[in-house]
Amino acid sequence: MKAGWREQVLTIIAEIPPGRVTTYGRIAAMAEGATPRLVARALRELPAGHDLPWFRIITASRKLADHPGAAEQRQHPGRRGGAAGCPRPGPGGADLAVNHNA
Repeated sequence: MKAGWREQVLTIIAEIPPGRVTTYGRIAAMAEGATPRLVARALRELPAGHDLPWFRIITASRKLADHPGAAEQRQHPGRRGGAAGCPRPGPGGADLAVNHNA
């Protein structure tokens, strides 16, 4: 595993623009030495009070991941859309194209 993957992952997450979502896998592909599970691990280990847009990250199946913070993610104000958020996924997953520097 390449040293510095965590910093790369956090930088990529910080750059997810409002109104967009991306996947754990896409973030991993952009960070040298990271895997989708390592992306999730980096998020899990963030300190309280961080300001990363973690709520803009979804699974490859375009759904919210099943994790302890998922309930909060579903209710996060940023998921309601608008200038600062991104659309809520519907029953079949996110309707918009997963796109981050594609």
